[in-house]
Amino acid sequence: MRDVEWHFEYSEFYIEGCKGDFLKRAGVITFLGIASLAFAAQDRPVRPKILGIDHVAFYTTAPEGVAHLYHDELGLAAAKPIEPGEILRYWVGRQWVGFSAAPEANAISRLDHVAFATDDVAGLKRYLAAKGVMATDDIQRRPDGSRSFRVKDPGGNIIEFVERAKTIPPEDPEAVSRRLIHTGFLVRNRDKEDAFYRDILGFHIYWYGGAQAGRTDWCAMRVPDGLDWLEYMLNVPVHLQRRQLGVMDHISLGVENMRQTSAKLESHGWKPTDREQARIGRDGKWQLNLYDPDLTRVELMEFRPVQKPCCSEFQGPQPGPED
Repeated sequence: MRDVEWHFEYSEFYIEGCKGDFLKRAGVITFLGIASLAFAAQDRPVRPKILGIDHVAFYTTAPEGVAHLYHDELGLAAAKPIEPGEILRYWVGRQWVGFSAAPEANAISRLDHVAFATDDVAGLKRYLAAKGVMATDDIQRRPDGSRSFRVKDPGGNIIEFVERAKTIPPEDPEAVSRRLIHTGFLVRNRDKEDAFYRDILGFHIYWYGGAQAGRTDWCAMRVPDGLDWLEYMLNVPVHLQRRQLGVMDHISLGVENMRQTSAKLESHGWKPTDREQARIGRDGKWQLNLYDPDLTRVELMEFRPVQKPCCSEFQGPQPGPED
């Protein structure tokens, strides 16, 4: 019993005598732990901003027809090509749409690549590499002074990230739009695309809906640091004709007033048809679809809805002409 008491008293003495030293050691250990976490955080790259769509590039078999649609009817100013193989380029405000000659191997799809603007192209390349997404090339400098690199998303789409040059696009009063608000393409596996766009890049849902109640055929994934979005085109048949794929792989130009836009198009020589006429979409916004000679869709869309959308509410503010 006395041995037990002695051990107890010794333990108290040891604790009292060593408490100050123990606390010092604990403080040092805590400091080192915090410092280690801080250094680890510094080693972990932070994602630079992804600001919106910079450009979208397509293939074409009929450059004259593309020029008629984009320049003559849409009123967009032509720009000098800046990417390898590019033969046509058109300004949409400070964004643009480009075209290259269609390769024979690309018999159905006419989408070349989609490019998003970032404020730090080198930092974004490092960030993606840390997440296991490797660039397909080194950072390239374009003739306009912009810098970019490319990756492939889980669906095999070529995605480019661009740090823009300080280029001032021309003012063109005949342009029906100065704002490319979204682009869309076929998505076969939403979970895999979400792992890239949502989990790694920080995109988030803006709106989703479907042709029928309870079904999601379109999911608008908004960039993390702007108001543009990428539209997943879902539930698409395995075998598609070019006309069907041209509907899926598309761009959308924002307009303030569809009635005035239609009038301007008609003043440029465009005529409405059964397929090309304004209507209200499932998202409650006025839309008008045009098609280039390869049947790729150019969707004109009002910035704001005029009626309640189907399926889901908008999760965030509406875009505008200068965002």
